Amino acid sequence: MNRYPGSAHSYPRRLLASLLIALCLAVAIPVAAAEQTEELLIGIEPEHNIFDQMEQYRYLAGYLAKQLGVKVQLTIMSRYGEVIKRFKTLKLDGAFLTSYTATMGIKELNLEPIANPVNLSGESTSQGYMFVRKDSGIHSIKDLEGKSIVFVDPATMEGYLFPLAYLRRQGIVDINHFFNRFDFAGSHASAIFAVLDGRADIGAAKDTVFKKLAHGDPSIAHELEIIAQSPKVPEITLCIRSEIARELREKLGDVLLRMDKTSDGKEVLKQFKAMRFVKSSKTDFVSIEEMALEARATVAEH
Repeated sequence: MNRYPGSAHSYPRRLLASLLIALCLAVAIPVAAAEQTEELLIGIEPEHNIFDQMEQYRYLAGYLAKQLGVKVQLTIMSRYGEVIKRFKTLKLDGAFLTSYTATMGIKELNLEPIANPVNLSGESTSQGYMFVRKDSGIHSIKDLEGKSIVFVDPATMEGYLFPLAYLRRQGIVDINHFFNRFDFAGSHASAIFAVLDGRADIGAAKDTVFKKLAHGDPSIAHELEIIAQSPKVPEITLCIRSEIARELREKLGDVLLRMDKTSDGKEVLKQFKAMRFVKSSKTDFVSIEEMALEARATVAEH
């Protein structure tokens, strides 16, 4: 007895048709997933005046949107250490990150570093400075004891990790007892002015900010003395989530690396205050991770 409606031959035909439909749907799903990126949400760390930063990055976002064929939105992250939280809560697709936050993002979120902007001085890197007033009487490591030091933020290489690692190599492993006070200024500029104005004896900050401020205020170069400097590391890196389609990531990198070859790209670079972009790699951040481990060891021991 035939237990299925219709003839004995109709069931195999219906089964074959169902299998063909299922196969078509299975093929269609990956295609739809690959094309679903219609917008990129890119974060920016607060390096200086956020209104100036947004204006500077706005031109770049517009150029990228036109070249990629996707909408590019920007958002300012309120502090250096917010990158991990922001990627998770705001579902950022990428961000222009400073050296240590880029290192954290690569390690914890598997972000892919895409490219670094080359500034108008021809540099794509930065380094940390430790500095004092020239009239401070500080001439050696021993002279630092009992003084006050101002850092930038725990999530900055130049303004925190480097000075901690440097001090550790000099045998100073407990900053709580070695210094009479330490503070966090919140920005590189604030740390520099804290020492210049005598509100702290020693400061740590990024060299590019130091040089920029010194260019506009000669008293910085005349009255401050650099006592230590870190190795050079990538200053700013555009990092993108690895979940973003490889084709889009590769196209994004290609667009950035070719900007200085086109008239429109050159005009945007001028507004962005950069000469060009250069390719970035995860190997660029190995030394930063080593420095972070050294600095964290100092904090963990005390």
